[in-house]
Amino acid sequence: MRFSAAHSLREYGGNCENLHGHNWIVELVCQSETLDDIGMILDFRVLKKALSDVLDKLDHSFLNDLEPFKSANPSSENIARYIWNEVISRLPHEKPVSLASVKVWENEDSWAEYRE
Repeated sequence: MRFSAAHSLREYGGNCENLHGHNWIVELVCQSETLDDIGMILDFRVLKKALSDVLDKLDHSFLNDLEPFKSANPSSENIARYIWNEVISRLPHEKPVSLASVKVWENEDSWAEYRE
């Protein structure tokens, strides 16, 4: 999924310390040791809904003004970790599904990946 937002990296010491924006792309990978009765780990609709709810909070915002990024820099790495924590809290807990990774792309050749 995608979202658009602006940010500035505090104490970066370069151009990215200035206000600028990106059209971010977010990639999630789920994993499970088992499949359900119809051969799925998780219905894509459930995953898309969880991610959409999270990205709606980020879309068309100045990330530095949002609570999670008032003290932590809104770097791609911190954005990926934030999305991880928010999505994982929205996934169904009755199945042993886990999030394997969250990858956040700033542009076509710059990305960060978070996994636990």
